[in-house]
Amino acid sequence: MQKTIPENWWNQLRLPVISAPMFLVSGPELVKNCCLNGVIGSFPAPNARPIEILDQWMGQLNEELEQARAAEPDRKIAPWAMNMVVHSTYSRLQDELALIKKHKPQLVITSLGSPKHVVDIVHEYGGLVFSDVSDLKFARKAAETGVDGLILVASGAGGHAGQINSFAFVDMVRTFWDGIIVLAGAISTGKGILAAQAAGADLAYMGTRFIVATESMANDEYREMLVNSSQEDIFLTDAFSGVRANMLIPSIQKAGLDPAQLAKKEKVDFDDMAGKSDAKAWRDIWSAGHGVGAIDKIESAAEIIHRLEGEYQEALRKVNQTAAKVSRLTVK
Repeated sequence: MQKTIPENWWNQLRLPVISAPMFLVSGPELVKNCCLNGVIGSFPAPNARPIEILDQWMGQLNEELEQARAAEPDRKIAPWAMNMVVHSTYSRLQDELALIKKHKPQLVITSLGSPKHVVDIVHEYGGLVFSDVSDLKFARKAAETGVDGLILVASGAGGHAGQINSFAFVDMVRTFWDGIIVLAGAISTGKGILAAQAAGADLAYMGTRFIVATESMANDEYREMLVNSSQEDIFLTDAFSGVRANMLIPSIQKAGLDPAQLAKKEKVDFDDMAGKSDAKAWRDIWSAGHGVGAIDKIESAAEIIHRLEGEYQEALRKVNQTAAKVSRLTVK
């Protein structure tokens, strides 16, 4: 059973990063352009509606990325991933499982439920399954199902955020898990990517940083709001989905709501993510993580990744310099 990043994946990556699946933001253009630039691109299945569109997206990504690999065999082109809700009450679950069998994505990311059925299907064709978890209880449960990786959604993450400090979360999970760890939560720079690795994660999960990409499905007003926002503009609330999520205060106010007067949404409906709800979140009330302060302009995915790579290499150089100095002092 695969419990480490495959060697052929490392050879396809420019950075140890997954561009996280974001509801109503991540689509095939963003995924494709992340992959073409050496970062794993992903999208949530509910972004493709109706189910026939999801079939189209999956086939399109397989075809276009294979064509790119054939045209440029030496280029680093990362695999793509699909994220799916696996709760038993989710009405499209069986249809999406059938499409996984058909298109065989190399990576499937599961949320909000047991990944067991997905693991059985994906492992049969040699793919990997990562499960996103926000606390130790769910991490242990997911680990028991045979997943290959755990995505630790720590505090400060955009969307549905956890409550645990990122470094502490990795340390605690490593006491019972020796498989792949992906760390999520307020990672928006190359320095943050390196810090995630230093903490014991294999990959960094970056969502907010890619919302402003010109290829994302976000509208220009959303992008501009991110450029103009800081961590002080982020509000953690369970008012919109029944699960705590980090949302942008300016978008809440623009919708005519007072953040201080919001009440918890009592019912969590997983089909809200299948487009059956007229709720303003996430369409008009937008999400972002604490790393939003590092975003200063709207760029293409290629430009974002190029900048992240430069930051990562510079951070690595400084760490190596510091390590060399410490080593010399130790020798003395």
